[in-house]
Amino acid sequence: MAVRAVRGAVQLERDEAGHMDEQVGALLTAILERNELTADDLISIWFTATPDLHSDFPAAAARKLGIVDVPLICAQELDIEGAMPRVVRVLAHIESDKARADISHVYLGAAAALRKDIAQ
Repeated sequence: MAVRAVRGAVQLERDEAGHMDEQVGALLTAILERNELTADDLISIWFTATPDLHSDFPAAAARKLGIVDVPLICAQELDIEGAMPRVVRVLAHIESDKARADISHVYLGAAAALRKDIAQ
């Protein structure tokens, strides 16, 4: 079993805790489903949020999905002029037998524009 990393992102329509829970939950669910993973396959998850998001911690959405015994951490993205606003990014470390090239990185909605080279 290898350690792999899965990337993903979603752009929120607004900075509201319920909306963040919904959108980050959808992102995590898509990452798990597209990579045929369960919570037991997760090693850790890093979340970053752009500086314009203040309503909640993105990791709270993972806890609400039942991901309760996986280390999670949140950080703030760099405040770069012209960057896409209201974005939550995910970097999940997983255990998987899949080759690195077979990992599905998930960029939902407008966030797909962030990484056209790997978004699926």
